[in-house]
Amino acid sequence: MDLTFEVFLMTSRFLQAVRPFMSITPEVVKPTREVHFNEKMIWTFAALIIYFVMTSTPIIGADLGQGDPFAFMRTITASTQGSLAELGIGPIVTAGLIMQILVGSKIINVNMGDPEERSLYTGAQKVMSVLMTIIEAGAFLIGGTYGTDLSLSSQVGIISQLLAAGIIIILLDEMVQKGWGLGSGISLFIAGGVGLQIFQGLFAPNNIMEGPNGIVSARGIVLAFIYWLGEEGPLSAFGNLFFRYSTNPAHNLNLPSLSILSVIATLVVFVIVIYFESMRIEIPISYAQYKGIRSTYPIKLLYVSNIPVILTSAVFADIYFIAQMIWNSSGRENSTSLLTQILGTFRLDAANNQYVPIGGLVYFLTPPRSLIGDQGVFNFADPLSSLTRALIYAIILILLSVVFSMMWLETAGMGPRDVASQFLQSGMQMPGWRRSKKIVERRLEMYIPTIAVIGGLFIGVLAAFADFLGAIGSGMGILLSVSIMRQYFELISKERVAEMNPALRGFLGIS
Repeated sequence: MDLTFEVFLMTSRFLQAVRPFMSITPEVVKPTREVHFNEKMIWTFAALIIYFVMTSTPIIGADLGQGDPFAFMRTITASTQGSLAELGIGPIVTAGLIMQILVGSKIINVNMGDPEERSLYTGAQKVMSVLMTIIEAGAFLIGGTYGTDLSLSSQVGIISQLLAAGIIIILLDEMVQKGWGLGSGISLFIAGGVGLQIFQGLFAPNNIMEGPNGIVSARGIVLAFIYWLGEEGPLSAFGNLFFRYSTNPAHNLNLPSLSILSVIATLVVFVIVIYFESMRIEIPISYAQYKGIRSTYPIKLLYVSNIPVILTSAVFADIYFIAQMIWNSSGRENSTSLLTQILGTFRLDAANNQYVPIGGLVYFLTPPRSLIGDQGVFNFADPLSSLTRALIYAIILILLSVVFSMMWLETAGMGPRDVASQFLQSGMQMPGWRRSKKIVERRLEMYIPTIAVIGGLFIGVLAAFADFLGAIGSGMGILLSVSIMRQYFELISKERVAEMNPALRGFLGIS
């Protein structure tokens, strides 16, 4: 049998096998009319408010116990411990990652240019998201996250709550993406979660004990600075808060105390991302149907945007998740399992009531949260081990960012072949070259793959840098948030222009 035909059959069988499940999966209908900008803003804010309500609504019947086993994942998955948003966007991102790997490795071959196959692919990804919600909810339950002596009715109730909440999150993301809102739900929830963390870190009024003398001051860095300013003056306030740590083992808070250094790191990352987001290579083009009017086609340095970091974070979070589940179910601190030793062992950090990895693979996949300290890049008690961990984490993060940058080119229709087709369909051509898809594709191959690698490399380095300096909301979180805010700024600008000039909607890529 011809290999091409076999691949076609594999594609058809996979997508057709999933088709029956698509009919029973809830769906948001794409708008059949033009949705005006103000209405899109209302739907976008409504989705964000619903999500925040879910992060504040506790799971009925859950016994959380001590510590947050998945604190490391919270920023990237936009989740909150013990709430209906316990799983956050994790199932959606994991399902997307699995589908990307299946397509990228040619296990299934989907023609994204075919509207029917693309629709089937999107539907299959949504079914996979629901399946991952069930799997992750079950894993949380089996791992003892909500207690070990739960009745059958309590177990069914908890899984039902997480499944219902997961489906709502999937539908909110679909609603925003299908044109009722702006951008994507995933980006919106990540940015909203990090924004909330930043606000809490700056202005949280609850008191903590910190420093060698156990002085009580506000958790929020702004309020703490005002307190120290009144007590000892500006120099002491700056000195006491530049490196900041809590000494109270029982304050039961899920976020690290912000220091002046973390605020500076956040601002530095913000400025760097904004600067490099504006860097681009401009390829000369002309429009044949408009008498050869000339313009340029921009290829941004961060060509694939924040996608590599999101996918890399998903890999780290999934490995962390599996390691935690195995560690929980094999006796925790008393575990003698070889698999636990390989994947990861943990201990409860009393300073912030979180479980932190102390060995195994996840130890090297968890970022240091500051320059110095027990969980920092440089630990005075064991400097060689802490520096090695930081170096290995940075290398893995950067390499995966580059790999996912290249994978995303093909699966998202951003590679030279797809862009060349878009060129010709839009009536564009390169001055001095024949209007041929092969020629345009070869010219684009000189730029796009190289820029994708450089962009993935840069975004990985910047995320590691932000993590090491202890940026607010984690390095990856602030990196994602800044790029997401930049995308929303550009999107809102386009929507405004399209409102005033409806004829430009197609040119601006707005449906």
